[in-house]
Amino acid sequence: MFLLPLISLFLFSLANADTCSSVAALGYINVTYPLNPSYILEQTEYWSTSCSALLPSCIIFPKTAAEVSTILKFLSNATEHFAVKSGGHNPNPTFSSVSGGPLISTEKFDQADLDPVTGIVDVGPGNRLDGIARKLQGSGWTFVGGRIGNTGVGGLVLGGGLSYMSAQYGWAASSVLEYTLVLANGTIAQVTSSSNPDLFKALKGGGNNFGVVTNYRLQAHRQGLIWGGNLVFLHTPATASKLLKAVRDFTEYNDDDKAAVIVTAERANVNAVDSWILFLFYDSPTIPAGFFNNFTDIGPTLNTFRQRTYADLMAFSNWVVVKASVVDIATETIPLPSSANAVEVMEGLHAHWRNISSTTLLVPGVVASIAWQPFPRRIAQQARARSPDLIDAEDDVDKIIIEMNYSFVPQTEYERMADTIEATYSGVRNRVLAWQAEGKLPQAYLPLFMNYGFNRQDYFGRLKPENRALAGRVAAEVDPQGLFKTRTGGWRP
Repeated sequence: MFLLPLISLFLFSLANADTCSSVAALGYINVTYPLNPSYILEQTEYWSTSCSALLPSCIIFPKTAAEVSTILKFLSNATEHFAVKSGGHNPNPTFSSVSGGPLISTEKFDQADLDPVTGIVDVGPGNRLDGIARKLQGSGWTFVGGRIGNTGVGGLVLGGGLSYMSAQYGWAASSVLEYTLVLANGTIAQVTSSSNPDLFKALKGGGNNFGVVTNYRLQAHRQGLIWGGNLVFLHTPATASKLLKAVRDFTEYNDDDKAAVIVTAERANVNAVDSWILFLFYDSPTIPAGFFNNFTDIGPTLNTFRQRTYADLMAFSNWVVVKASVVDIATETIPLPSSANAVEVMEGLHAHWRNISSTTLLVPGVVASIAWQPFPRRIAQQARARSPDLIDAEDDVDKIIIEMNYSFVPQTEYERMADTIEATYSGVRNRVLAWQAEGKLPQAYLPLFMNYGFNRQDYFGRLKPENRALAGRVAAEVDPQGLFKTRTGGWRP
């Protein structure tokens, strides 16, 4: 099934002069075509088969910023759509995938060059989080990344990047000191807070609107052994109530920035799975006695929470990537309910998710999940202290970021499941607005978290108007012809 479209695309690409053939003619930039093993392998490196199903006319593997510059100059003089790919973890089709146009893979930008004295590290977008953790293992330093090892650096950092260590250091993007950015016209720019403060800010939460980043110069942070792992619970109404209360209370009352939790409910039609999977993290080789008792006392059926290296935790986390499936991810941000309204809000939203997810359980291979991720004010305080960003979260309001996922097998179910996930996140949003109108939830600025956004969501529309305007103005300045705005996928200011 996969081979016939590749053959047709290969014959088409041979017969048409385009960016692929122009770059290939230079002889020094690696260009691969359908049927080439490198092409086929790269197409498997997406989290969602809805992205793998989009077949580029070629895949280009530049290895220097100068080579990226050359490619963008050719693209600027052509009309094809294109895409730039880091790890391929964003499941939205066309955001890092393309049909019939060139795909630029950043795979060769896999540098992780550390200054062991200062902790400043040059990191390429071709890295995944587990790869960086492995490269830095034993150095005493770590990169503030995400929570799943297979995640690519490029998309993570451009979207902000939520980390187990965010209460200590802010977003992953908060640690960026300098970007090496190739603009649409081929100019290679070193972007810092002093050289171009508006562009520097726009790159922190602005996605792929401004160019191709080939290097992130980051401030790493001291790292030793940590505690990390999972708790697994079978679902019962009583267990659900206790876990939802525990994650709400953790968000408000935890004052130890070394600690982080994610509370996830999961349902699947395989063996009638209905469970809770918790991710626990503590950034120290020792952990205060009884620290996570609010969770462990509920009685998990499996507990893998233990002392380990950070690299081991990143590698261990990759079990969450569902292979050979279509994946839809969406998000909402809610203000933390008071203890008086916690049951109505938390359990009301969870009941909504269960009602919607119940309609999907006959879809082949479906796995439905919802993740409750504390976003205490301390994260915003740390982000603001380090660097301005487009997200610009309020630092005096506790929030929870909710991630909603559906993975399933048949491509034919894509539109139906897209409608389902829209109903899921829209239901959360509408309930939050209603509770705010009733005074049961505080009024608060509630931006969407780009890294979890669904393509139908209005990411830039949920930012503060002045930050959306800044992103639009900067994009027009650095890309006046609209190469990234009109020729590749993503959210636009």
